[in-house]
Amino acid sequence: MGPMSALTRNEAQHRAQLLDVHHYAVTLDLTGGDETFDSTTVIRFTTRTAGDTFLELKPDELRSVTLDGHPLDPASLDGNRLPLPGLAEGPHELRTDTRMRYSRTGEGLHRFTDPADGRTYVYSQMFLDDVQRVFPAFDQPDLKAVFEFTVTAPAHWTVLANGITTRIDATDATDATDATDVTDATDATDATDATNATDSPDGRDTADGRTAVWRSAATPPIPTYLAAVAAGPWHSVTTEHAGLPFGIHCRQSLAPHLDADAEEILSVTKDCFDRYQQKFTEPYPFDSYDQAFVPEFNAGAMENPGLVTFRDEYVFRSAVTDTERQRRAVTIAHEMAHMWFGDLVTLRWFDDIWLNESFAEYMGYQTLTEATRFTGTWTDFAATRKPWGYDADQRPSTHPVAPDPDDVPDTASALLNFDGISYAKGASALRQLVAWLGEKDFLAGINTHFARHKFANASLADFVDSLAAHTDRDVHAWADTWLRTTGADTLTPKIQVSADGPPGWTLTVDRRGSRPHHIAAGLYDHDPVDDRVLELRELLDLDVPSDEILSASGPRPALLVLNDADLTYAKVRLDPTSVDTALRSLSGIPDPLTRAVVWNSLRDMVRDGELAPADYLATARAHLPAEADLAIVQGVLGFARTQVADCYTAPDQRGAALATLTAIARDLLRRTEDGSDPGLRLTAVRVLIDSATQPHTLTTWLADDTVPGGPELDPELRWRTLARLCVLGAAGEPEIDAALAADPSATGQEGAARCRAALPTPEAKAAAWQQLFHDDGLSNYLFTAVAQGFWQPEQSELVRDYVPRYYPEAVALSARRGPAIGAAAGRWAFPAYAVDEANLQAGRACLADPDIQPSLRRKLDDQLADLSRALHVRTP
Repeated sequence: MGPMSALTRNEAQHRAQLLDVHHYAVTLDLTGGDETFDSTTVIRFTTRTAGDTFLELKPDELRSVTLDGHPLDPASLDGNRLPLPGLAEGPHELRTDTRMRYSRTGEGLHRFTDPADGRTYVYSQMFLDDVQRVFPAFDQPDLKAVFEFTVTAPAHWTVLANGITTRIDATDATDATDATDVTDATDATDATDATNATDSPDGRDTADGRTAVWRSAATPPIPTYLAAVAAGPWHSVTTEHAGLPFGIHCRQSLAPHLDADAEEILSVTKDCFDRYQQKFTEPYPFDSYDQAFVPEFNAGAMENPGLVTFRDEYVFRSAVTDTERQRRAVTIAHEMAHMWFGDLVTLRWFDDIWLNESFAEYMGYQTLTEATRFTGTWTDFAATRKPWGYDADQRPSTHPVAPDPDDVPDTASALLNFDGISYAKGASALRQLVAWLGEKDFLAGINTHFARHKFANASLADFVDSLAAHTDRDVHAWADTWLRTTGADTLTPKIQVSADGPPGWTLTVDRRGSRPHHIAAGLYDHDPVDDRVLELRELLDLDVPSDEILSASGPRPALLVLNDADLTYAKVRLDPTSVDTALRSLSGIPDPLTRAVVWNSLRDMVRDGELAPADYLATARAHLPAEADLAIVQGVLGFARTQVADCYTAPDQRGAALATLTAIARDLLRRTEDGSDPGLRLTAVRVLIDSATQPHTLTTWLADDTVPGGPELDPELRWRTLARLCVLGAAGEPEIDAALAADPSATGQEGAARCRAALPTPEAKAAAWQQLFHDDGLSNYLFTAVAQGFWQPEQSELVRDYVPRYYPEAVALSARRGPAIGAAAGRWAFPAYAVDEANLQAGRACLADPDIQPSLRRKLDDQLADLSRALHVRTP
């Protein structure tokens, strides 16, 4: 078998011209053991003309292939390609019988045994080209087809798929659930009872030979990457809404936590569903809506039609803030938007992933604001999501929101573009488009797009044509300027105060960049009684660039904020007077979204070497204790702790930076002593734990199992506290073993792995390194946990010799274990703490290797860019 090949865009175009694919009948047998499963597939397709083609699969063993009843040689499989030469014009039927291998890295069909109770679950992640790990396919997005699954599984499991699943046969079936539809229950208690009734008596999966067969309803035409199955002894809560079955599912050990949040999750789901039905003239296009919270999921969620999969950290085991609940709700809204953007209308090739992700991102935030109690979504977007886009857009790996097709030549390169640009920048561009175009015309264009291309494929040009049908504005020029260019524009106000005559001032906006911007500019004055409080004088409507110079009478404002309301995507600078005002009075700005814009401006100034990191921390100390918006508090503290303290601050100043963060956290704890804001208090406790430089307080909390005045230490806070104590050398293996005995869950296993890797001993570091780069036995989540524990700034001398080892060993690891582990090695195992020239030069030398696996190369490129920036910030 030869090497695996990425599908090129040219190959996909040629195959799409040759074939129409109609139907996949996929039969999976999940009862054959914990390493492999059987997969048999029947594909019906038509060739428009005679010709040669191929399909993709990555089997453990290809047992047999027949084409139109004639056997093909399984040995003809070359890498992941099965040649189909000499196809005659007309209809064909291809049958394959394969043994496939389960994944432990979140790719293909991932298998997970829950350490909490021994139950096993499997779920698919077919994106971007991993369907080939589950069944053979003509694996490209513009060969959409109908899918049906038949799955044999242990009798006490439930099988979910894109369409409604029905249990059609069982051996030794003993209860009424054997003949029921998995989604036909309407009472949560009944659904829970039905699920539990089919469990094995001891709560663990058994191998007694009892099996059941499940069959899914046929889907409408969907792309291969969206086919989905999930099987296991799920805990399910089901209901009906708008005439459709809705369900939420998780593993049994998380059942109490899902039940506690089921009302909120289903309420958000229903409210967003109703709002999308109002916005979109095309009705919801599938037969059900299931949401499965699955273990060890690599993404936040995946928009499989009718069966959305989420990482099951969204089933909260421990206390969370309301902002974190809002982010879960945004993810629910985002994935539901995909039912139209991506699932109903699918991109033709992966240069247009923005047609999926940017729209789902924008619609998720906007629709949640319109339909639910979560009305602060755009402040959270500005404070924590948008910086992801700004940072990505300033790295060497930046790309346009809609890149040139030639820049996405194959699936390997396409996978790299699911980043802050395709999500955060793309959504920001759409928000600017709505501000410029108007929401009415924007929605009209979207609905025309759906009507023209439903159950088919479309491109950027198709979408722009749909928009153009509803406006006189030049949307083609807008798309070229906004979607085909890279980088973030910078907008800087120039204020000139009149020297003579009556008081007055003028404003011009200097733009560094090439995009037009329709923005608001906020003018703020000090409160006459308290100059730490600011009052909005006026909100100006501006187009940038403009030949006009704005003239105003009266005194200049104390603070002028460009891009007030955050309607465009651009870095914003403050004029010198406004900088002084912001540093003194930032918490006194009346609107939280405006405060988020100003905080982002200060953040950019730190990253660009224009504001000292210590000054940023001092501003946080001055204003966060009075900040009312939790998303802003979390965003500022997150940047301050992980970037300012760990990267931008020189080692001899890091202690002072952590002391400032600790002081902020204690200020917030004092503010919340009355129990008025448990989310803010939880945020403060987390920061205090992560920033502690002495163990006494944390040791006391852990011994008492509570923070004085609350909260009590739940599993998340216990593991966080223990991890910090391990870093500081104040806890060791006995404490880790005891914590794991108290919490033997999957999260507990990850916490223990993280703690062991964080221990400050040569033996612990050597063992962790062996696990990461040589044993190849860690699942994707355990790999991440070990990597997170390994590098600690406090242990720089201990791990110094591992820095040059990282690069060649990460390259070898990625080549062995594939893109998911390669990306994890680049993100989590990178020695980011080592902000020095030696690390930078070692990394640049590594990038000279032309054979680095693409997902690792992209991560390294980004990490080294951030490292270079940190070095620049540290240089006086």
